[in-house]
Amino acid sequence: MVTPFTPDGDLDLKGAQELAAHLVDKGGADGLVVNGTTGEAPTTTDAEKTQIIRAVQEAVGDRTQILAGVGTNSTRHTIELAHQAETSGADGLLVVTPYYSKPTQEGVENHFRQVANATGLPALLYDIPGRTGTAIDTETLLKLSEHPRIVGVKDCKVDLLATARVIAETGLDYYSGNDELILPLYSIGGVGTVSTVGHVVGNEIKAMLDAYDEGDNKEALRRHQALLPVITAIMTREPGAVAVKAALNLLGLPSGPVREPLAGATPELINELKALF
Repeated sequence: MVTPFTPDGDLDLKGAQELAAHLVDKGGADGLVVNGTTGEAPTTTDAEKTQIIRAVQEAVGDRTQILAGVGTNSTRHTIELAHQAETSGADGLLVVTPYYSKPTQEGVENHFRQVANATGLPALLYDIPGRTGTAIDTETLLKLSEHPRIVGVKDCKVDLLATARVIAETGLDYYSGNDELILPLYSIGGVGTVSTVGHVVGNEIKAMLDAYDEGDNKEALRRHQALLPVITAIMTREPGAVAVKAALNLLGLPSGPVREPLAGATPELINELKALF
């Protein structure tokens, strides 16, 4: 979920509650991730992260599950954020691979184990080497799958062969983090998606997966192809948080501006989004 800001760049907690309610009650979401990449977590303070979790939990916590992004490039800081998320009412954690430092796989495994050991919450690992510089190797995932609180992966590695092996050999739940790969990953054993475009086409994504579950592969494919223009506009032109906030603003839903260093959507992107919405 994006983090709505006021025109001055402050947290819009009322807007966050309204958007969360919309996504859960009308937008097709089965759960929400706050303080993630699309939530501009690198630009929010630890105190703001707590406020966001509490606000969203108050708004929709009685009818959905809320995962809190807690990953940083410091194991100690990540553990602090995990404790903070647990006491603030989160139902689970999204933990990204430590970035920038490029740790060895031993370091990656140790990081995830320490974070999973730190709270009683289930954890979803976030494998996105394009942003972190370090992939979670298949053998590392196989070992981590044995931890009772490591329950799944948000997969942005774009390696379906490696993903297929982990799905086949573990009980980990795999969620596509790439909107263009939701259906392909689902077809090899994935369970769903942690989506950016789901802010505006969540019901369409759910209908696509429902069609697949019902054995109507042609309808699932038709729906997948129908989503491609939206996915292209939001995920390939400018950063996803920028584009999806622009789309939400066009739809009159709480969003507001992005925080620097991100820049607002260009007129060209806004015009492309207007043609879609």
